[in-house]
Amino acid sequence: MNDNRYCVIMAGGSANHFWPISRESRPKQFLDIASTGRSFIRMTYDRFSRIVPPENILVVTLNKFGELVREQIPELPKENLLLEPYSRNTAPCLAYSTFRIIRKNPDATIVATPADHIITDEEAFRKAVLEIMEYAENCNALMTMGITPTGPDTGYGYIQVAGGKAAAQSDRPVKVKTFTEKPDKTLAEVFCKSGEFFWNSGIFAWKASVIKEEMEKYIPDVISLFNGWENHLGRPDEAVFLEKVYSDCPKISIDYGVMEKTDLAWLYPVKFGWSDIDSWNSLFNAIVSKDEKGNAVNTDNNLFTEDRNNLVITENKKKIYAIKGLKDYLVIDMEDALLICPRDDKQFREFISGLGMPGYEDFR
Repeated sequence: MNDNRYCVIMAGGSANHFWPISRESRPKQFLDIASTGRSFIRMTYDRFSRIVPPENILVVTLNKFGELVREQIPELPKENLLLEPYSRNTAPCLAYSTFRIIRKNPDATIVATPADHIITDEEAFRKAVLEIMEYAENCNALMTMGITPTGPDTGYGYIQVAGGKAAAQSDRPVKVKTFTEKPDKTLAEVFCKSGEFFWNSGIFAWKASVIKEEMEKYIPDVISLFNGWENHLGRPDEAVFLEKVYSDCPKISIDYGVMEKTDLAWLYPVKFGWSDIDSWNSLFNAIVSKDEKGNAVNTDNNLFTEDRNNLVITENKKKIYAIKGLKDYLVIDMEDALLICPRDDKQFREFISGLGMPGYEDFR
């Protein structure tokens, strides 16, 4: 493995996209929602430990999740666990981790990834990551992986490549033209029909020195807050320094802050079976094993009649689930909470927003 190559796993999200299984104190990246026997963050660490030296993998998360990371990745060196005091989206997260890596190795190349992806072809994924890292090293490009859309999904961001449909059909890196964050259904259909757009995987590769320069150019309001980082990051007063930085830092994504503006953005089309599991609906779509009526169920104790395309998950495998007449529904049964709700992402989000009301603190 190349000692100049690093991985940053971004694991600070705390949204309740999978309530009632996920909670504010234990968000989805620390759960085995996909029933693989490993949490999302553990799968991500294992995946990248075969691509870059394990000692070069850094995990960035919130202070309150530090112990969860230590529990699930006990072999992670203490200095490789970067703790943010507050959630400020991906641009500050990547600025922090980039400066920490540069302090150790100015010649580093970084692959940055969310902690909650499902990859079905691990070898194809490994090959693709090695290729975009090599491209980033040789061309000083800010690389991102693009996924060919299988339909007009509104849960993903879209990236348009320069050169039209012909360029999009190549197997080589393509210059990025535009980014669009989670369009509505009509616009997503237009994007898919054009053949010029890819889903934004959220996986990036770049030389540390190049992303540093581009962040200084396009998000100076964030980078200026890190002035003097050389004297604080990786030192005993790092937490005090970060408290001040993050208190004043705006919430901004690396896509909006840098990738939409830079002239160095390139996309590499990839095919390795990818799912960004950010909702119950996306999990349902990623599950291959369904019954003859399209139901995805994690228990054999069920009696279904006239039920179609439902997702049923239970902690209690001894309980029998007798359900009749449900279509496109969620039935999520936990020890302290039961959710029965349409599987539609918008309806789910609107429904559980009621948890923000007084009296539901213990269930959030």
